[in-house]
Amino acid sequence: MSTPTTPSRPARIQGPDRDGLSPETVELLDLAALASGHTPATIEALAHQPALLSPFLGWAAALALKGTLPLRDHELLALRVAWNCRSAFEWDEHVGYARSAGMADAEIEAIKLGSADPRWSPGEAALLDAADQLGRDCAISEETWGRLSAHYDSAALVETIFIVGQYTMLSMVANGLGIPADVAGTADR
Repeated sequence: MSTPTTPSRPARIQGPDRDGLSPETVELLDLAALASGHTPATIEALAHQPALLSPFLGWAAALALKGTLPLRDHELLALRVAWNCRSAFEWDEHVGYARSAGMADAEIEAIKLGSADPRWSPGEAALLDAADQLGRDCAISEETWGRLSAHYDSAALVETIFIVGQYTMLSMVANGLGIPADVAGTADR
């Protein structure tokens, strides 16, 4: 699998001019920036369709802040999805979050190898396999499900699938819009 690459051109759609946005939309963009210190380019793009912005931010905040999976596991999934989708933007965005969740740089690099790397605990290896299978087959094998359910409760199992779906969608947005990784600006967090 090749490394996610940054498009050599500007994004296909830039974030909207804030002067042309409603005060409510500007406020939502500012709220989105509070969590990470910047508004992700994928969220800026969504501001072109303000009716979707508020529901999406509510969903994303619930998944990120009210989930039952530890942040480390959340970021393990987000990075594996970004790697599998070859989304340089999402990869760069989540490297910083993964570091904040306690992942070492060597672990972040090992995510590229998937569950084959021996450093992963059985639960982490199962999460990586689930991300791979969901991305490839839109399903999780019985064998992987058994390994997952040995380490995670029902709420975490459901959340795992939604996390993979969330970051698959955001990777598609970033890749489809050609958003370069350097827009993320979080790799050194």
